[in-house]
Amino acid sequence: MALPSTIYRTTVQLADIDRSIYETLQTTVARHPSETEERLIARLLALALFYEPDLGFTKGISATDEPDLWLKGADGRVQLWVEVGLPDAERIIKAARHAERVALLACGRTLPLWERNQLTRLAAVANLTVLTLDQEFITRLVSLLERVVTWDLTITEGTVYLQAAGESLATPLLTRTGHR
Repeated sequence: MALPSTIYRTTVQLADIDRSIYETLQTTVARHPSETEERLIARLLALALFYEPDLGFTKGISATDEPDLWLKGADGRVQLWVEVGLPDAERIIKAARHAERVALLACGRTLPLWERNQLTRLAAVANLTVLTLDQEFITRLVSLLERVVTWDLTITEGTVYLQAAGESLATPLLTRTGHR
């Protein structure tokens, strides 16, 4: 018998001062049994970092032809394709041909190796933004993860400030290519 997904209820008080966005993001997100908690945290962070009205989670890991999040127009075309993790450059290049904009929150324990091998191939993609966060920041958030997630997240001057479970965390938000 297959293991069920774990459901998380999330509330993020988002203050993205750099983009003049002030929203309360409430969503329910499922973590597939094969998905790590780090990846779940990265998906939640991507929702906030690339937030636009109607940006939403897709079917996730089980749908290999979809991103982690996307924003579709009224005509069904993908306006914003958002990936998390360390995907192969070819996947991102293909997405960039089919979506107006593509965003990647590149994160994972092998990020330095991925940057050396993949990032140069992505530099010429005009409609792509690649952001990175410190891995220790994500690891610390994993240690604070509960089934009900409540974050106060502020983005200003290239820094992410986050309050969760009574702790205050901060990390630089680095733009590797494109703009946010």
